[in-house]
Amino acid sequence: MNTSTSNTSLNMLPPGHLGMISVIVTEVFFFASLIVVYLAYLGKSISGPMPSDTLELGLVSFNTIALLASSATIVLALKALRTGNNVRFLTWLLCTIALGAWFLIGTGIEWKGLIVDDHLRLQTNLFGTTFYTLVGFHAFHVTFGVFALFVIWCLGLKGCIKQKHHQNIEYVSWYWHFVDTVWIAVFLVVYVIGR
Repeated sequence: MNTSTSNTSLNMLPPGHLGMISVIVTEVFFFASLIVVYLAYLGKSISGPMPSDTLELGLVSFNTIALLASSATIVLALKALRTGNNVRFLTWLLCTIALGAWFLIGTGIEWKGLIVDDHLRLQTNLFGTTFYTLVGFHAFHVTFGVFALFVIWCLGLKGCIKQKHHQNIEYVSWYWHFVDTVWIAVFLVVYVIGR
C-alpha cells in the first residue's frame, strides 16, 4: 500500500474518530506495559503476601460482571439517544454510571481487605507494587469514565444533550468499552493466571 493511499484513508475519517483512536491506541500500549511488568515480577517477591495468599475471586467476579454489564447499558443509552428518546437515554446512562460506581466501590472494599487484613501495601513487596499500580491505574480510568458519564448525564438532564450529539457521546462510549476490555485482560492476568 503506498503512502498516498493510506493518507487518503486517514483523511476520510472524521477528526473525532482519529482523536479517539489515537487515545485508545496510546492507552493500549500503556496498559500492555503495566501487564508485562506485572507478569515479569510475578513470583519474584522474597517476603510478604503473594497473590495466592490474598486474591480471591468472589467480590472481584461480581465487580467484573457489573463493569461488563455497563458496556451493554451504554450501548442501550446510545441507541436511545440516536432515536431521540431522551428519557431512555438518561435512564440507561444512569445505569452505566451506577455499574461503574459499583465496580469502584467493590475495588475499594477489596483494597481495604488487602491492606487491613492481609497487610498488602504498595511498598510491601514487588507483588504489592505491581498489583496496586496495574489495578490502581485501571480504577483511575474507570473513575475518569464515571465522572465523564456523570457530566454527560447532568447535561442531558438539563436538556443540553440532543440527538445530534450522539457521535460525541459515542466517543465517550468507545473509551468506556476500552476500559471494560482492559479489565478483562487485567482480571485474567491478575486473578486467574497470576493466582
